[in-house]
Amino acid sequence: MVKAIVAGAAGRMGKRIIHMIGQNSGITLSGAFESPDHPNVNEDAGLVAGVGELGVGIAGSFTEVVDRGDVLIDFTTAKATFENLRTVVAKGLAMVIGTTGITGDMLKEVEELADKIRCVMTPNMSVGVNVMFKIAGEMARILGGDYDMEILESHHRLKKDAPSGTALRLGRILADARGWELDKVGVYERKGIIGERGDEEIGIQTFRAGDITGEHTVMFGGIGERLELIHRAHNRDNFAKGAVRAALWVVGQPDGLYDMQDVLGLR
Repeated sequence: MVKAIVAGAAGRMGKRIIHMIGQNSGITLSGAFESPDHPNVNEDAGLVAGVGELGVGIAGSFTEVVDRGDVLIDFTTAKATFENLRTVVAKGLAMVIGTTGITGDMLKEVEELADKIRCVMTPNMSVGVNVMFKIAGEMARILGGDYDMEILESHHRLKKDAPSGTALRLGRILADARGWELDKVGVYERKGIIGERGDEEIGIQTFRAGDITGEHTVMFGGIGERLELIHRAHNRDNFAKGAVRAALWVVGQPDGLYDMQDVLGLR
């Protein structure tokens, strides 16, 4: 039985992950925590998640529960995830990171640390999105330079980072398929008299509205036709299911940094 600790246990994703852990006989909730000032600290994690009493209280820090588990599942913030990862490395646990918004120098540091343990890190735990990652690259290679590539992403109004980690991952996949670097060809805003579209561009546009869970479209625009690859998330359960699947998988792997392509055998 895999013993899992959930970070951000009272958050939107944390509660769904706790729910999904309860649906799987191979894993159990052994620890849960939030920030020290969170109003749900000391409450039962199962009651907060709406799944009934589990006998696991929500601690006010990771250090209070770190010795109780085999794997940490973390969908929090970039800063919190980085600090939690440092503790995981020190204790030798496994980790599943679904946090988005980790970029730049922090991303490099996180990747270096994560490679020292058993870690799955991906911008999107959805099985469907990871199939989308696989197919998008193949489509870009097959269609070639005759087709322009654009990415549209939509999320709820409370999402803090933009573009989404999933959109950026799709952008890198498309760029790699064409032998480009996303940092050089990514276009995130168009306004005014911008002239004709360049041959080496990947547009990534962001929408934020209401309670949209997550939508991503990859558009391949040719002369006389257009192909679109679309994923729509109807709720957060698909992300939570993927996270639990990743946790069950990673505890049995050698040290190293993995993603959902590895978990799903898509490489």
